[in-house]
Amino acid sequence: MKNLVIGILAHVDAGKTTLSESMLYLSGRIRKLGRVDNKDTFLDTYELERARGITIFSKQAVFKIGDIQITLLDTPGHVDFSTEMERTLQVLDYAILVISGSDGIQSHTKTLWRLLDIYRIPVFIFVNKMDQRRNDKDTLMTELKRRLSDRCVDFTHIGSNDFYEQLAMCGEVLMDAFIETGSIDNNIIRGAIKKREVFPCYFGSALKLDGVEEFMNGIVEYSEMPVYPKRFSARVFKIGRDEKGNRLTYMKITGGKLNVRDVVKSGEWEEKVTQIRIYSGQKFEAVNEAEAGTVCAVTGLTHTRAGEGLGEEKDFFVPVLEPVLSYRIVLPEGCDPRMMLPKLRELEEEEPALRIVWNEQLKEIQVQIMGEVQLEILQSMIKDRYGVDVSFDSGRVVYKETIANTVEGVGHFEPLRHYAEVHLLLEPAERGSGLEFAVDCSDDVLSRNWKNLIMTHLREKVHKGVLTGSPITDMKITLVSGKAHNKHTDGGDFREATYRAVRQGLKEAQSVLLEPYYSFQLEIPEKMVGRAMADIERMHGTCQISQVRDDMAIITGSAPVSTFQNYQKDVTAYTKGLGKLFCTLKGYDICHNPEEVIAEIGYDSEKDFENPTGSVFCANGTSFYVPWYMVKEYMHVESWFQARNSSDDAEQDREKLYTHEKWISAEEVDRILQRTYFSNQGKKSSWRKRKPAKEKAGGYSQSLYIGRPKENKEKYLLVDGYNIIFAWPELKEMAKENMDAAKSRLLDWLSKYKSVEDCEVIVVFDAYRVQGHPEEFLEYGNIYVVYTKEAQTADQYIEKFAHDNSEKFDITVATSDGLQQVIIRGEGCALMSASELREKVKFTNETIVRIYKEKQPVDRNFLMDKLSEETKKQMRNLLSEDDV
Repeated sequence: MKNLVIGILAHVDAGKTTLSESMLYLSGRIRKLGRVDNKDTFLDTYELERARGITIFSKQAVFKIGDIQITLLDTPGHVDFSTEMERTLQVLDYAILVISGSDGIQSHTKTLWRLLDIYRIPVFIFVNKMDQRRNDKDTLMTELKRRLSDRCVDFTHIGSNDFYEQLAMCGEVLMDAFIETGSIDNNIIRGAIKKREVFPCYFGSALKLDGVEEFMNGIVEYSEMPVYPKRFSARVFKIGRDEKGNRLTYMKITGGKLNVRDVVKSGEWEEKVTQIRIYSGQKFEAVNEAEAGTVCAVTGLTHTRAGEGLGEEKDFFVPVLEPVLSYRIVLPEGCDPRMMLPKLRELEEEEPALRIVWNEQLKEIQVQIMGEVQLEILQSMIKDRYGVDVSFDSGRVVYKETIANTVEGVGHFEPLRHYAEVHLLLEPAERGSGLEFAVDCSDDVLSRNWKNLIMTHLREKVHKGVLTGSPITDMKITLVSGKAHNKHTDGGDFREATYRAVRQGLKEAQSVLLEPYYSFQLEIPEKMVGRAMADIERMHGTCQISQVRDDMAIITGSAPVSTFQNYQKDVTAYTKGLGKLFCTLKGYDICHNPEEVIAEIGYDSEKDFENPTGSVFCANGTSFYVPWYMVKEYMHVESWFQARNSSDDAEQDREKLYTHEKWISAEEVDRILQRTYFSNQGKKSSWRKRKPAKEKAGGYSQSLYIGRPKENKEKYLLVDGYNIIFAWPELKEMAKENMDAAKSRLLDWLSKYKSVEDCEVIVVFDAYRVQGHPEEFLEYGNIYVVYTKEAQTADQYIEKFAHDNSEKFDITVATSDGLQQVIIRGEGCALMSASELREKVKFTNETIVRIYKEKQPVDRNFLMDKLSEETKKQMRNLLSEDDV
């Protein structure tokens, strides 16, 4: 069967429900036309909807036109329930936009048009109420082209030359077809409508059934049937409950088919479908299977959420509209808020835009909504479903925060046996763009699994700003660097470091407070324009006169929600009921009175212990808290800004990394090990310190740690190559000119050292920045050289070698990295600082030179001794001439 899913959208009072009723009647789905004022329409099934004469919840009706089955989704038209309407857009094949011929294009109509463009949904336009006087078709057509799109085309004169000329102006393919044949084939028109290159416009009166049948035939004629994949997929767009309290998951099957008793999987959960319902109005039909293109409600699923993709379908739904008002829910005396909270969570599940917030400090429940009408509906629903009479405080707007400059946020989390550091670049973005997350960090700096985890943590939480504790927005957050530890890092560490990096960056940035703004359209008598414009200016809004007709003026503009939300009452009063105000959410912009708002809210970011701005570091086996303004003095990874401003030369990057020697004394290492590894075991360290013994040859001392008597094992010396180069002054200077020369000099010296010392020498160099680089193990004379593989540092190679071979070999590691020293000592290996190795190598080289000189014979043959006196005289003369 051919299936089409069509949504019907409109500004309130445009006649949307009446048009739905007319289509159902003409298709034979209902036998009697219902009317909104009679409270007997087919789709407004809830008592609250019939009482108020508005659509609150989206519903569906199924009817046939020819061999096509149409699922019509009726959506709310009131601005307070726009989020309910928006959720249906993700499952639509086509949309019907209803416009009142009397009121024209309202501010909310523009919002609907913008959403349809964002979701890329093809649109059929029906201009209603054309039976009323003064509604001129040509004038309205001109307004549609001017205010919506110049690709709006009148489809009431199909086949005329003017019709094809209008179509030809909408696209190259249409133009080519018209030039070649003088007309345009319907298949080409269908394709253009599907691509949103053409928007068909029809005119009529839904109440009198004028033009409705032609409109329905036009939809069938000019719609393309969707093609679906064979494997099961579905998109959830709504969660609801039936009259018995059963949880319903409303979804559209977007691939394959769904059968009763099928197991549905998504993420970490899987559940069995117990029933499939096809709703039409208040009634439903239970079916055994649902094919692709079907909109159905499913029971048995308890973990689904609106916007979720099932099967092969991916999650992608991020709502554009969001609540802008916040109220405290006042519970009756004796009602425990903790008992009420789970019940309100059920309502939030059905209406995600109805955000329920628990304030732990105040022990109160807050709710965020779109408007006061929604507040009244919520109050009625709580009373009807749970029997609890609630009220609300005066409320306030929901603020947001952004930044005005680019900063680097750093988060570090290092309590005992934990480790993670995250660097995030925070950049201001366009107003209304929301949050964007990106990665600019290669795998050789941070492995892919850690990067994916950090991105998950960035997305999973509503991050608070530091001015008022409001959510942040209009910002791009990029992961630019970080660090993990082979043994001591787990996922929770990166969660803490990520959250702290965001907050630390916000504290450094120039924060900006944002507030919601309305776009409005005010229709008042012309003589009252001055009063209205003065009011709007007083409320920090902007406006202009867009139209004056028959002594009535239309003013359009924008104003803050905080000052404008109750203006309708004033308009009604001073116009004596003649004025009309239509508001729709425009979005967030700079707050008009930030100092007052910040002082009133009184948020202290340093006392928000659930969202800390500082970091946790560790030294000498003890963790300590570092405030946000000092974090960068303690951070372990180089600043992204410094790296960008420095040379791109990798050797210079390494120099910055290894410049400062971080040697920890043997006693200090022992204390760290004792606190870290034995603090919870009730044991003392098994390492015992020997008395330092003076080496006869060099006069230097080394502290040795022993457990049991050491076996006569083969000795290995592992050298962290770049660490040593930048720790030895002579090699550091040489590296500035030529890194290869510095490496060769180090290897030569170590080779001489090896010829004297009875040990194998392995020098390890980082090659982890080289994409696709394999691990290389080379011979250099009598020593070995290792170049690490991609995404593996010298530290990691040495740590792994020590861990794998500490039982077999007597291993000494030469490094100046304090953290690595603790790890190496924990593996039972010996340590040698960069300066100590330098003294040993220097002593060895001096010894070799001295021994070489001692072995030379005392009597030596010189050239001048073998020459005749005459030849000597000639050579002296030549040398004298050269001097001149």
